[in-house]
Amino acid sequence: MPQPLPESDLLVVHEEVLEALDAGVGVVALESTILAHGLPHPDNIEIGARIEDAVRSGGSVPATIAVLDGVVHIGLGEQEVERVCTDPDIAKLSVRDVGVAAALGLSGATTVASTSALAHLAGIRVFATGGLGGVHRGASETFDVSADLGVIASTPVLVVCAGVKSILDVAGTLETLETLSVPVLGYRTDAFPGFYLSDSGQPVPWRVESAAEAARVVVARARLGTDAAGVVLANPLPVDRQVERSLHDRLVEEGLALLEREGVHGKDVTPRLLEYFHESSGGESLRANVELVLSNALLAGEVAAEVAAQSAAQSAAQSVGAGAAPA
Repeated sequence: MPQPLPESDLLVVHEEVLEALDAGVGVVALESTILAHGLPHPDNIEIGARIEDAVRSGGSVPATIAVLDGVVHIGLGEQEVERVCTDPDIAKLSVRDVGVAAALGLSGATTVASTSALAHLAGIRVFATGGLGGVHRGASETFDVSADLGVIASTPVLVVCAGVKSILDVAGTLETLETLSVPVLGYRTDAFPGFYLSDSGQPVPWRVESAAEAARVVVARARLGTDAAGVVLANPLPVDRQVERSLHDRLVEEGLALLEREGVHGKDVTPRLLEYFHESSGGESLRANVELVLSNALLAGEVAAEVAAQSAAQSAAQSVGAGAAPA
């Protein structure tokens, strides 16, 4: 496990998070882009609190991450969360943007990529989000592939998600994750979820039945040290809670046409499509989005608590073995 990065003028760790890391308690990183750009105001403030409560219900400490006035914050207080949720000038920061924002004293919300990287710097091993970024449709021509995939491939953090957003090329995303040697686990499912949908139509290569099993994967990979990749833990919505498929498919088709008309591309694609879904689904997409994020946060809290417990047990066993008298 990496040593947490010491605090500096560029990075501060919330006191509760620091105490949990020092005590070997489970900690779950949370992105802030969902609050700033993924959920409407004022719902985002209330939902942000519910997401953190879900992590606590799972037995871990939440650490929402953002950059404020050029300083990376690992864990936010109530006033800082409110600022992220209400400031119209909060930028969207992928991992490449964090250093720029820090140097220029700017503020921004973190994506999956930047949250994963900053969580690893702080010594946090589990991260909960809504949906993973991936390979965009038509990427063979546009080369539009989310930075999420490359960062996960080089950052040993387990990411709990509801698969990838259904506007993406799901098969291409899974193929890319395989190429990058990122393990993909289905939580009590053999099907890779499609964010609003429980089943994207693609299978998962591995299945786990409990938070303890998922944690064992994290601990075993750390002990073996074969690579620095993270792990994707795909947690689907229950079938009866997914967005009705015909409504979903119609909104995807309309949303993609909207992007074409408006000339939206790059990092602006997801926020614009989520906005369109929220406006056009009669509240269904927002309902599903909130439910899947809360479910992921709860599961991540359980996994992080198990990772902490299993790592402590492993360290204790090694200490006993090292102290045993030779036969």
